[in-house]
Amino acid sequence: MYGNIGDDQVACYCRVSTDDQSLDRQLTATQEYAEREFGADLADLSIYRDKSTGTNTERSGYQEMMADAEDDELRAVVVHSISRICRSISDLERTTLRLEDAGTELHIVSEGLTLRPDEEDPYQTALFQLLGVFAELEANMAQQRTKEGIAARQANEDYHHGPAPLGFEKDDGRLVEADDYHDVVSVLDMVQKDELSKRKAAERLDSSRPTINRALERAELYGL
Repeated sequence: MYGNIGDDQVACYCRVSTDDQSLDRQLTATQEYAEREFGADLADLSIYRDKSTGTNTERSGYQEMMADAEDDELRAVVVHSISRICRSISDLERTTLRLEDAGTELHIVSEGLTLRPDEEDPYQTALFQLLGVFAELEANMAQQRTKEGIAARQANEDYHHGPAPLGFEKDDGRLVEADDYHDVVSVLDMVQKDELSKRKAAERLDSSRPTINRALERAELYGL
């Protein structure tokens, strides 16, 4: 237990990618960690929330938390996993450097990692950076699978005679992402993970369950 950190100086940060996902699991995990490790009163914890994609670092809860840390209001930040606070190497570096400069500890519950200012642990630092590499690699691989899936479908003659798949439109015979493409990807990802039913997915996308099924059969188009 880190008794030198006051209850009002511990923050829990939680993020999900869409409005349909719940923050409850992350909130429970981070609050229980803060209570166990810091002896923090849950009523006095600072809670920061975001519902946005991890690649968008201009999220309001994140920015507010970082500003409070830099104003010397936070001594520790607790997050459920590394993917909740960053999705790229550059994002990881910016976040950890800002927290280090602010004198704020970063605690990652799932990975069991802690980064403390002025305390060098080569193993933890290397592991933390490696996890960031994997997070960025996963995002890049998903983008590549999407590109390959689009190219394969464009090469298929059947594509030219049918409607564009969910989340896409045709431009002079070429398959291009529609305005709702990223919403479609998020919803399909939740269906695959059993976080959302096909019926609710169809309602959210103003579609039908057969269309959702067809989209899931073409998972490569969405980087899934």
